Amino acid sequence: MQFPYHVLDVFTEERFGGNPLAVVLDADGLDGARMQKIAREFNLSETAFVLKPEHAAHTARVRMFTPAHEIPFAGHPTVGTAALLAALRAGPAGGGDALIVLEEVVGIVRVGVRLRPGTAPHAEFDAPKLPAEAGTPAPADRLAAALGLIPSEIGFENHRPTKYGAGNVFIFVPVASLDAIGNARVAAPHWDVALQGHAPVGAFLYCRQTVHTTSHFHARMFAPDSGVPEDPATGSAAAAFAGVVHRFDTLPDGTHKRIIEQGYEMGRPSTIALTMEVEHGKLATVRIGGHAVRVAEGRIEV
Repeated sequence: MQFPYHVLDVFTEERFGGNPLAVVLDADGLDGARMQKIAREFNLSETAFVLKPEHAAHTARVRMFTPAHEIPFAGHPTVGTAALLAALRAGPAGGGDALIVLEEVVGIVRVGVRLRPGTAPHAEFDAPKLPAEAGTPAPADRLAAALGLIPSEIGFENHRPTKYGAGNVFIFVPVASLDAIGNARVAAPHWDVALQGHAPVGAFLYCRQTVHTTSHFHARMFAPDSGVPEDPATGSAAAAFAGVVHRFDTLPDGTHKRIIEQGYEMGRPSTIALTMEVEHGKLATVRIGGHAVRVAEGRIEV
């Protein structure tokens, strides 16, 4: 059997930047085991499989796999898949706006897609779950050892390591400077002690210093236990990160937008737009947005 696929770069407007994503269409003839093998073959941080929706009013059902296992939700497959389906539906003329409704394992995700001729599609979705604290991470000295840093490089201002989830759970590690975050790496023996089994997806490192003045945070994400040594852009982590920002930066009521830059150390610059709405002192809505550009298409033999 042959299945059509597309490869997109997500959270970027330029090809060969951002986070690459494979999207396999018409995947109803595949079971989970074959999807996992295909994801391992593509060897990208995630591969999305598009199936017929269970409810006719929705656009599609989507399953997502890392090279190691299936995940219930991820940001860049949501953005990339929605942008692709909207562009295919619009045809060569392009243009206009579209609402793509995806049935994901985590639940129903509604994605608004903006199509403009000559520019990469832009997609934005409401996080299917609001961020929630998900336990206590390892002490800062153990996290520092796991990330090849020294304890004094962990934390800045009032930010300290936390564990949050919004569909996927991450350990969030504030790092003191751009230089320090650039030196971070997975130190395998220490990682196994501090993080293996304690970070269902991985560790999201962030600092206030940025490469671009238009960004608010610089980030890196390591997930070796998910088959992803480092991720160029992590939308589901950005959704959970809203809880971290609200907690430590004490956001007042209103709408707040933060730009997260990621992937620079990998040579794949990415830009994630995080929008948070705070009502009565609590997060009411979290939205993740970014561009996606098609890079390749073909058919895969199974």
